[in-house]
Amino acid sequence: MTQVARCRVYKFGGASIQDAEAIRRLSALLADERERPRALVVSAMGKTTNALEALLAAARRDDAADYHRWLESIRHDHLAVAEDLFGPDSPVADALEQRLAELDAAHAAHREAPYPFHYDQTVGMGELLSTTLLSAWLNEKGVATRWCDARSLIITDDRHQAAEIDWAATRERIASLAAECDELLLTQGFIGATPGGAMTTLGREGSDFSAAILAEALGAEALTVWKDVPGLFNADPRRFPNARQIRQISYAEALEQTWHGAKVIHPRTLAPLQRAGIPLTVRSFLEPEAPPSTIGPAPGDGDRRPALILRDDQVLLELSPREAGFIEAGLMAEAIAALAEQGLNANLLEMEAQRLRLVVDHKGERLAPLLARLGACGAVTHREELSLLTVRHPSEALLAALDTGRRALVERSSATTAQRLYPAAECPAPWTLPEP
Repeated sequence: MTQVARCRVYKFGGASIQDAEAIRRLSALLADERERPRALVVSAMGKTTNALEALLAAARRDDAADYHRWLESIRHDHLAVAEDLFGPDSPVADALEQRLAELDAAHAAHREAPYPFHYDQTVGMGELLSTTLLSAWLNEKGVATRWCDARSLIITDDRHQAAEIDWAATRERIASLAAECDELLLTQGFIGATPGGAMTTLGREGSDFSAAILAEALGAEALTVWKDVPGLFNADPRRFPNARQIRQISYAEALEQTWHGAKVIHPRTLAPLQRAGIPLTVRSFLEPEAPPSTIGPAPGDGDRRPALILRDDQVLLELSPREAGFIEAGLMAEAIAALAEQGLNANLLEMEAQRLRLVVDHKGERLAPLLARLGACGAVTHREELSLLTVRHPSEALLAALDTGRRALVERSSATTAQRLYPAAECPAPWTLPEP
């Protein structure tokens, strides 16, 4: 593999480029940095991914009117930013129109294709649109920038919506690109492609993972993820207003929290960073001077402080043998295989002699086939409108305070983690953390 000098990689999320003002702020932030990063990984603009998912849904149900409303909304949002930045009738607007034409053509070609494949050909277009805008603006402001197509850098298998990386091919392509030019490399998060060129995605919120892939392939000394919050917290500050910032946390503890659903860092992000010993820093693009949070090999305050992770829109599945008996290994294996077939994970798994309980995210297009598959294995029931609370490093007093005024439908505890499944209506917003 071609070797490249040690460097830094930055990743910017959708909020950091949601409009022309945000893009100007981003370019000013880069101009103020004493040491410019080697590469940027950028998400789709603002709420574009949600809009593209709505566009896809309209295409799948053959609702032409709704489809064109969403397509026009996406076009308007991007062209309005281009006009604000570059004025009317700019070459950037033409480039965006070409991307939108590709998107429209993809729907005509893939409307009858399996949903995961069609999803990837649609939703991945958001990052291509946003980086087209940002690359042009950075070059306009004198930051020599090379737009790089992640579909030619991140090589994956054909498991659409959750593609696996071909690490050898990906490392070689990224390192070779970096060795041949000195410009700032700007590429897309979330997307890659099969060896045959079909666009794939790395899982929702996978742009952090893309940045980690790039950082590892470049041999980066650090990865910085820029968010609209100043760092990591011991609970979601949007839901728990008195959450406290974490300054330092180990890879191992951060991985535990992200696996349980903490949303600041994507769960797949940490493995390549831990493997290469690359620290990850979370900073605020709104307050760049604010103290950041860092994930690295050394433990810190985040390894000791209780952390709360709340997952809304959960479904409780209960599976029992059809005849008198108990949950055997074969039945449990079939249940886990059914989840894997639908691309779902068990956020909580709890078993009694005659009952297996699984808690999963509510994903409408996957729930019905999952229920059908489980129904072939045994007697199955399900309940919706639930919230799953996971507490890392809990105390008995903290759990008792959290349980006050609500009833746990399922509980699971270990030496380091406690989980409670509550009716969603009993989980307030905002929810104040009990004081120690």
